[in-house]
Amino acid sequence: MEQQDYVKLISNCGIRPSVQRLAIYEYLANSIEHPSVDMVFASLSPSYPTLSRTTVYNTIHTFVEKGIVREVYVKDGESRYDANLSPHLHFICSKCGKIIDIFDAEDGINDIQDICSKSVMKKNPGYKIEKVQVNILGLCSDCNN
Repeated sequence: MEQQDYVKLISNCGIRPSVQRLAIYEYLANSIEHPSVDMVFASLSPSYPTLSRTTVYNTIHTFVEKGIVREVYVKDGESRYDANLSPHLHFICSKCGKIIDIFDAEDGINDIQDICSKSVMKKNPGYKIEKVQVNILGLCSDCNN
């Protein structure tokens, strides 16, 4: 995507596309490492000296609320962020924390969502599932050696 695409995407969600918001979204959209708020701040603050950690936090959470960024829950309550909204799973290394996207499991994702919906609704009528997140935990190839 180009900068004008990011401007349009952010604007269409009712978010004013400031320079800092655009930089944060562009960073998330181009990152394959599923960064945390601290990682985004550390990467962008040298180029944007007036950027604060609070601005990064608030901006990312606004993006999550508007549905243009996905929150990925990892161990111990840590959150990481992913701007790729296509259906996919996440492999999380339990040693180093690296997150890797797994895209070739789309049918499995749909099956998991169906199973969860049926199970939850059967036992808990009136509940509504808003999203299903599946993380696969293990050791990446670097940590396994």
